[in-house]
Amino acid sequence: MSTASLLPAAARSNRKFSLRRLAAWLVAGACNPKTGLWLVIGFAAAHAVLWTLILVNLKAAQDVHMDVAEAFAWGQKFQFGYGKHPPLSGWVAGLWFKLFPVRDWATYALAMTVLGCGMVISWFTALRVVDRRRAFLVVAMLALYPIFNFKGFKYNPDLLQLVTLPLVVLAYLNAFEKRDVKSGLWLGLAGALALMTKYWVLTMIGAVGLAALIHPERLRFLKSPAPWVAIVTLAVLMLPHLIWLKQVDFVPLTYAGDVYGLQSRAQNIQLVIGYIVHNVGLLAIPVALASLALAWNSQRWMSPPAAIARNWSRSPNAGVNLSQALNVWMIQTIVAVGPPLGALIFTVYMKTDWGISLFFLTPLALVAIPALRVQRRALFNIVAIWLAITLVVLVASRWIAEKEIAINPNGAATYGARSELARELTQAWRSRFGTRWAVVAGTTEMGEPLAFYSPDHPAPFTPGEVWSSGLTSLEEAKRLGFIGACDTTDARLPVCEAWMKENGKDFEQLTITTQRFFQGHPGPAITWKVFVVPPAK
Repeated sequence: MSTASLLPAAARSNRKFSLRRLAAWLVAGACNPKTGLWLVIGFAAAHAVLWTLILVNLKAAQDVHMDVAEAFAWGQKFQFGYGKHPPLSGWVAGLWFKLFPVRDWATYALAMTVLGCGMVISWFTALRVVDRRRAFLVVAMLALYPIFNFKGFKYNPDLLQLVTLPLVVLAYLNAFEKRDVKSGLWLGLAGALALMTKYWVLTMIGAVGLAALIHPERLRFLKSPAPWVAIVTLAVLMLPHLIWLKQVDFVPLTYAGDVYGLQSRAQNIQLVIGYIVHNVGLLAIPVALASLALAWNSQRWMSPPAAIARNWSRSPNAGVNLSQALNVWMIQTIVAVGPPLGALIFTVYMKTDWGISLFFLTPLALVAIPALRVQRRALFNIVAIWLAITLVVLVASRWIAEKEIAINPNGAATYGARSELARELTQAWRSRFGTRWAVVAGTTEMGEPLAFYSPDHPAPFTPGEVWSSGLTSLEEAKRLGFIGACDTTDARLPVCEAWMKENGKDFEQLTITTQRFFQGHPGPAITWKVFVVPPAK
């Protein structure tokens, strides 16, 4: 036999050997206490960078989401609350944009940085429950969960909860284990950070409290100083915000009641069903891909019976801390069942986005099942699946954006060129008055994007909004002058025009049309009715 005939087999042998070495290196790094943290940080950073690039391409034909622009506007003025929500998301955005330019890519980088931090914190949480191999599998499953990639494009209070709520769970597991004053302080601080993000976190805090009361070892925890120190710490840290809440007559609660209350039982049931189906569908993706990684053998595809025999066993499992796993199972079950059940009882408008922050524990809850066996090869498999999906989406992202605008070219809410309008209005103000444009008036969908895209970043004022953000006031708008903008495609146009004419003394009315083009595809041509109100003399 010639040497040439042996080369293909040798090449295949070297390739297999290289993959085995790579898999062994990954497992060794994940299981080593000295390298495990750096491996997780590196993985989370790579995920954040790659998905930032993907989102920049996917959203290239769009302006940033209204929620992102709103968070940016809040961050221009540090307060103890912003009308609709507590202040932490605004503070984080304010600090971020002191370091980064006000550009679309920076908003996607902020969102992915938040999610990357959530992944690392979730790894620390997992280490309280399972061994290092399983903990890394949890992180990889989160990277495949659409909330941590596709659907994580918009930074807002919901997304920031994926940092603060994992911190709450981590602090609780730590306090449940150590039961000392220091752990109670950390738990109180984590709870305060969560509550300063969004009041919705009360669902998770309540679940943690119920888990502590239901757990078989509850007396050991409740007799320790940890829970009581946590409660006192939480109350003290929340005091400034509670004072603000009273000063503004509890407007965030008014906002929640006005916006999310429902009268229709049929609509309520439909929304709850949609919420359940939506979140179960999203969770099915990482669960299915993790199952594939567990069943994928290096030599051949395994039959279902063989995969079960290989990956499931009733023998004792030293890789799971059953006491802490019970905490995780209870917390996840409570936050999965409680909110939709409460929505049905109290006829609440149930948004699918409210599930964004509630299911980050699901991968850990599944991986902590003692009967599950995680083979070493599974870590390499799931990272390979994540990398393949990520690179394919990265290559296709620009094409996807082009196809989306071609299919829906008249989507005013998605493709309306508010960024172009902001630049034109800034120039119009400066040419008339030679000063910085200070205030923009309009609906939230109008004012916040204009505040983001204008180089002057005017403070947004929403006419008729009871839960004002407090960034400016009608009196200040009249004193400094303002530009009001009304969207002619919005059903609220008559109300908007009437308010502008009533409150805009000596206004100048303009009509401006903007249109975006992307890769030769035109977006909707939208006409804006603009009211330029000069500063008071």
